[in-house]
Amino acid sequence: MLVVSTEYSQILAANVAGALGCPVGGVRFSRFPDGEQYLRVGAQDPEMVVVGSVPDSDAMVQLLLLMDACAGSKITLVIPYMAYARQDKQFHEGEPLSARAVAAALARGASRVFTVNIHDPRVLPFFQVPATNLSLAGDIGRYLSSCPLRDPLILAPDDGAAKFAGDVARTGGWDSDHLDKTRISGDEVRMEPKSLSARGRDVVIVDDIISTGGTLISAAGMLYGQGARSVTAACVHGVLAEGAYLRLLATGISGVVCSDTLERACSRYSAGKAIADGISGCS
Repeated sequence: MLVVSTEYSQILAANVAGALGCPVGGVRFSRFPDGEQYLRVGAQDPEMVVVGSVPDSDAMVQLLLLMDACAGSKITLVIPYMAYARQDKQFHEGEPLSARAVAAALARGASRVFTVNIHDPRVLPFFQVPATNLSLAGDIGRYLSSCPLRDPLILAPDDGAAKFAGDVARTGGWDSDHLDKTRISGDEVRMEPKSLSARGRDVVIVDDIISTGGTLISAAGMLYGQGARSVTAACVHGVLAEGAYLRLLATGISGVVCSDTLERACSRYSAGKAIADGISGCS
């Protein structure tokens, strides 16, 4: 087995290979003068693991090229982060079902697909090959266990993420809850934990994705107003668009933590072992 990756997932691919106990393969990347991408895979193996996050259209083209370069091998495709996965419904006539289109294109030539905390697991059948979604809730919990948290409260930003927060909390035997929004008047909304108090506690808001961080920024100010000792943001996918990282810190959030599904300066834990365990479990 040989692990290769796109430019966007080199560190994660190395972590996957290390956890699997297999080598990584070199891939050369360049561009033609007109901007078209070129790549060339070095050594190949009858069984290839292709790792490639897809944060944008450029990354998607590169992953498609890498998959084609590995044609002829049995390919396990790992998509740690997949753009367009949230567009899983057609809201208006004439719209594409983008998640279906992207999944079908990426999986062509793969024998199996792994995703990591994909936004909606209902997307998985669109891959048209066996597809498994892996959760990093336990990995977040184990990372938080190494942090000096006092009486932590693991908090989901809404009830839709409550199960994920509960899974994180179970790792350390902590309390979990979700933010409840109450409209006070006009556009004024109050956010506070649904059932538990944040007073005097280190609050960790956890979610699958931090994109612009708007909800977290609003919630942090209110939680501090409700007596929280500290507020930390932890997620799987650190998209961190529109200057979200600095805006979160400027709000008073103690820290921002994400995995290496998108390689960021605040990537504090790796999806590598969870991916390797998933692959080994299906071998």
